[in-house]
Parts: sequence; C-alpha cells; structure tokens
Amino acid sequence: MSAQINLYSSSTSTQKGRRATRTRCRIMATLTYLGRPTPGQVSDISTTGLAFDLGGPFSGMRGSKVRIESRELGALEGTVRWLRGGRIGIEFDGSSNAAAQVTAYFRFYHKDISPVLKR
Repeated sequence: MSAQINLYSSSTSTQKGRRATRTRCRIMATLTYLGRPTPGQVSDISTTGLAFDLGGPFSGMRGSKVRIESRELGALEGTVRWLRGGRIGIEFDGSSNAAAQVTAYFRFYHKDISPVLKR
C-alpha cells in the first residue's frame, strides 16, 4: 500500500464571496501611493484584483488609491481593500482595462509549473 502526500497546493483558488478565481504567481512590481514607490511582488492575481507582498514601507490604508507597475502587467490602478502584515489586497478600478491586461498576462507570460519529485 502506498500513500500519496500532496506537498503542493493548487495554483488557483476560490473563496466564498470572491468574484474571480485567484492564481498564484511571482511578478516583481512597484506599487506607488502618493508618488512614493514601494518595490514588491504580486503573489496572486485575478481579473478583479491582486495580493501584493510589500518589499518596503507603505503608508497607505484601506481605501487608498494605488498604482502597480510591472513589465508583465503594465500599469494597473486599484484600491487597497485589506492590509495584513507585509501584504495588501488591491481591487482593480472597475473603469480600467485591468481585466484585459490580466488576461493578456495569462496568455503571454504565466506558466503553471508542476513540481517534479523524484526518488
């Protein structure tokens, strides 16, 4: 009898109350608030928002308008919805073309990488 151990979780997830499926990623980006850039990394993304791991100080709060820029995504604008430790959640502005930009990212850049375990 053999046992299987799942060392990795799925790259996509949905939670109750979410409008879109989130996908894990690692996109180096810069978040700008009131003209002050903060480096960091997008850790998950959907067509309606993203989670951003801060690599420096951030003085914004819930409701702050921010801009995220990266080579893969271009420039996205949104509103901070939550802050937890060094991570923030951003909801894209409904009037922006963020959904199209995220769709283009998945089409041209994102690659799901399955772990390879050998014994």
